[in-house]
Amino acid sequence: MAMGVGTGHGPKSDINMTPMIDILLVLIIIFLVITPIISKGLDALVPQPPKDPKAQATPPDDKRTIVVVIDKEGLLKINQEPTTWDTLGPRLDDIFKTRSERVMFVKGDDSTLFDKIIRIIDIAKGAGVDKIGLITEKIQMGQ
Repeated sequence: MAMGVGTGHGPKSDINMTPMIDILLVLIIIFLVITPIISKGLDALVPQPPKDPKAQATPPDDKRTIVVVIDKEGLLKINQEPTTWDTLGPRLDDIFKTRSERVMFVKGDDSTLFDKIIRIIDIAKGAGVDKIGLITEKIQMGQ
């Protein structure tokens, strides 16, 4: 508090705003630093094109690689085996129950809405899949 001297009216007291503004600025800085840490996104493996376009990629082992495909009509397949939305979760549970490497790929048609892809990813995460990659037609053909 400040006191006025020599005014003849006695002591004068004012609130000093500087410490309150300092505290406010410190709180703003803390919130700005914490906010990016709190945000959570979807971790996805994005397919990368081959470095050498002429190089032939070795075909993946069909028994080890799990690919969930959704076509234009919304029909689901797990490694070319037809399945439904209701049986997708239990089927993935059975597949990944004994595997130590829990990696799966999702391939959707260009006209497929993204919410269906997210639904497949959510079901796969519920089945215990650790890493989920996305396959596009252009990357798969090696163009």
